[in-house]
Amino acid sequence: MASLGDLERSVMTLLWDSGQPLSANEVCEQLDDDLAVTTVLTVLARLEKKGMVQRERSSRPHRYAAMATREEHTVEMLNEVLGTAPDREAVLARFIGGVSDSEAASLRRILG
Repeated sequence: MASLGDLERSVMTLLWDSGQPLSANEVCEQLDDDLAVTTVLTVLARLEKKGMVQRERSSRPHRYAAMATREEHTVEMLNEVLGTAPDREAVLARFIGGVSDSEAASLRRILG
């Protein structure tokens, strides 16, 4: 899984929060930055190449949607990081040791 830059992360957050495909102009308007539409199109093209967004070509302007939910993306990143750890159990134990009481209760409920 490719890592995301700040602007890519902002675009993905918009797409995840919108719940519907957005055009580059809509993304540009909602980012509240002084970005050119061409910059947003470049970012969307990079995200498409990384497999993060899908371009709907059936209409003009093209619309872009996230390929996976935010949660699915997060799980993929966690699995990738865990896959590089020589001792997965140690990493998991360290992670679990740092969760709050309410998160620990959620984990017990999920695992139970």
